[in-house]
Amino acid sequence: MARLIVNVAITVDGAFQAPAPEPQGWLVTDPGSMRAGLEMWQAADAMVLGRRTYEGLSAVWPRLAGVPGFEAYAARMNGMPKYVASRSLTGPLEWNATLLDGDLAKSVSRLKDEHDGNLIVPCAGELTRALIAHGLVDELWFTVSPYLWSDGPRIFDDLGPVRLELLSTTTFPSGVVRLCYRPAPASSGE
Repeated sequence: MARLIVNVAITVDGAFQAPAPEPQGWLVTDPGSMRAGLEMWQAADAMVLGRRTYEGLSAVWPRLAGVPGFEAYAARMNGMPKYVASRSLTGPLEWNATLLDGDLAKSVSRLKDEHDGNLIVPCAGELTRALIAHGLVDELWFTVSPYLWSDGPRIFDDLGPVRLELLSTTTFPSGVVRLCYRPAPASSGE
């Protein structure tokens, strides 16, 4: 059975929307964090995406296939299967993507049964909140850039309390920190 892993880059204060590609953008990388990110994608079976994330990523990654430094990333991102949850898209989809049919919880549970490796959810929007609410998320991986950022929504606005257990931390020379959690089981005293 596959693990469903939410993987999102954020700032210290929880901004998560991708910054503009200008020098003041908050996304910090270094060779170690880039290598760790690529290893995560290489170990993944597939992506699970919401419509907005699908539209954004499918517009960018095919163009990065020949860009020096992005070849391995682009090959993996473009080649892996993607499953898209949407109430407005109709199939067939491009970019090696399949539209999830019917009830989200049933569709994603079926995907977890059909796959053996990791299913990566690279976003923190409506889809991710619904997956957490349905108890389908096995792990949450946060790549935290060393920035405070005043623009954009904050991760998991309006979700409500979810207790997490820390699985691991990795610190990179740039100050980027990867935090890996899993939802904590409900205690009998709560």
